[in-house]
Amino acid sequence: MHALSIPTWVVHITSVIEWIAAIWFVWLYAELSQRLAWRALSFGMLPSLVSAMCACTWHFFDNAPGLSWLVTLQAAMTVVGNTTACLAAWWIWRQARRTEA
Repeated sequence: MHALSIPTWVVHITSVIEWIAAIWFVWLYAELSQRLAWRALSFGMLPSLVSAMCACTWHFFDNAPGLSWLVTLQAAMTVVGNTTACLAAWWIWRQARRTEA
């Protein structure tokens, strides 16, 4: 756990907590607004959460070389997360256009 300073740990951990809260708030927005296409964004955000958890896990174990596969998984989940968030935004836009017409 000595790979990062305490302030950096605070940033890492609070970022994960904020991301979990954001996923939950987007889901609640979908429910309350009855715009269920927004649920896609909640699901689309999950790979990015996995990416953040990979980073925290790797740092927790002092960047152990035996866990270097977590860095690869983190990078992959970042790409997947960006793609799924983009697709979710497209889905929300498409559903909004359908309701306007």
